[in-house]
Amino acid sequence: MILASREPRRHWPRRLTLALCLLAAPAFAQSAPAPDPGAPLPYVIGLHEAYLTPQYWAARLDSADAPILDRAQIEAQNARMRAQDSHIQDIAALPAQLDTAAVRASITTLSSWPSRTLYNDKGQVIAPALRSAIEANLGLQSLPAQTTPQYGLVVKRAALRTFPTRERVFSAVGDTDIDRFQESALFPGDKVAVVHRSADGRWLFVHSERYSAWIEADAIASGDKATVLGYGTTGPYRIVTGATAQTAYTPEEPRVSRLQLDMGVRLPVLADWPASEPVNGQQAHASWVVQLPVREADGRLKLVPALLPRSQDTAADYLPLTPRLLLQQAFKFLGERYGWGHDYDTRDCSGFVSEIYRSFGVLLPRNTSAQAVSPALDRVPFTDKDGKAVRDRAVTDLQVGDLVYIPGHVMMAIGHVDGRTWVIHDTAGGSWFGAGGKRVQAHLNGVSVTPLEPMMASDSVRYIDRITNIQRLRAKTP
Repeated sequence: MILASREPRRHWPRRLTLALCLLAAPAFAQSAPAPDPGAPLPYVIGLHEAYLTPQYWAARLDSADAPILDRAQIEAQNARMRAQDSHIQDIAALPAQLDTAAVRASITTLSSWPSRTLYNDKGQVIAPALRSAIEANLGLQSLPAQTTPQYGLVVKRAALRTFPTRERVFSAVGDTDIDRFQESALFPGDKVAVVHRSADGRWLFVHSERYSAWIEADAIASGDKATVLGYGTTGPYRIVTGATAQTAYTPEEPRVSRLQLDMGVRLPVLADWPASEPVNGQQAHASWVVQLPVREADGRLKLVPALLPRSQDTAADYLPLTPRLLLQQAFKFLGERYGWGHDYDTRDCSGFVSEIYRSFGVLLPRNTSAQAVSPALDRVPFTDKDGKAVRDRAVTDLQVGDLVYIPGHVMMAIGHVDGRTWVIHDTAGGSWFGAGGKRVQAHLNGVSVTPLEPMMASDSVRYIDRITNIQRLRAKTP
C-alpha cells in the first residue's frame, strides 16, 4: 500500500553505515512499570484507550521534563538550518532586481504540467482547453527583463498552489481528497516576496521562507520591505500553542474577525494598549491585544489591533523543548482530518510535524522529501543494503520526537510498549494483518496513533523496510 501523504507535486513519480549514535533526548523508560493501558480498542491493531493520551507516554519516560535543546541551542539549530538547507529561503537577501530567466525558472520548476492523466471532481479528464487556459494564466510571456521583488504580509490562512487556479485536480477517479495542485499554505503574518502576477491579475507568485508557489492576491498586503520584514521581530508576543486558535469575532473590523491561527504562529502584542480603550468594539481585559496585518482596498498593508481571547491556547514565548511537551503538542492534533498540502484548513504529515516543532521555535523544511535529507538535522540514513536487523534495532532505539521517514510520509515516535514502537502521524491510510491473516486496509485519514512494527506497505513489505531516514534534534558542538 502507498500512503497518500504530502509530497511536492513535482515529486510524484517516487547508506552509509548506520551510526546509531542517537543520544541527547531522554530515553524511553522501557524497564519502568507501565501504567495500565485499559482494554484494547477495536480496529487499530494493539491500540488501547490510554495510548490516545500524551500523559500515558510521558509517564513511561525517565526524564520527561529534561530539555532536549535549550533556547540558545534552538537558535543555533535554526541558524544551521538556514545556512545549510537549500529548501530554506532568505527572502531578505533577494537581489534588488531579478532577471527574466531567474523568475521564469522559479515558476516553471513548480508549474510544469504532469505527464499523468488528471481528473476533475466529477471523474472527467481535464480537457485540453482547460489545461491551456491554466498554463496561459502563468503569464510567462509578460515577464519583464528585470523584476523588482515586492514585499508583503499574509493576511489570512491561504493556499499555496502549483498553478494560479482554484481548479481542483486528481490523479484517480474518486480520489478527491488529494488535490494535486495543492502545495501548502501560509498563515497570517507570514512574510513573502512577490515576483510575478498571473495573467488575470488574481494570483501572485511568491517566495516565502519555506516555499515558493502561487497564492491568491487578496491574501497578501503589500508594504515597504523594512515594514514587512520587521513585522513581529520584537516582543512581546503570543505564540499559538493549540492546534488552532481564533481571534475574537468583530463586526467592526471583519478582516481580523475569527481568523484561524495555526500552531506556532507568532503575533506581536501591543502591550501598551490603554486598558480603558476598546478594540473593535470590545474592552480588552479578557484578551491579548495583538497586531495583525490587513489588506486595504488598494492592496496596501495596514497593521491593526485585534483581540486574541485569553481562552485561546497561546503562550508568551515558544515552549521549552522537552519530551513531555512534544507529546502534549502532538496530541493536540489527534483526530484532526488529514489535509493534503494544508487543504481543508488542516495539514498533512509533514505539516503536522512542522507545526509541532514550530511551537517550540524550531524551523523545519516544508515537505517530507526535504525534511528527510536535511543536512542541518541529526540524520540517520538507510539504503537497500540495510537489512532487517539494522532497521529493527534503529526502530527499537527511537526516542520521543524522532521523525521516521518512508517515501512520501513522516511519523513521530512517541514510545515503546509491549514490544512495539508507537508513532503519531497524520496519514491518509495504512494497513496491517488482522487476526485472520488478511491485510486490513485502514482509512485512517487523520492524525492517528499506531504501532510501527505491524504497519505494512504491501503484503510482503513493512513500513520499517521502507524507512529512508530518521531525523532527530540534538545538541551539536559549534
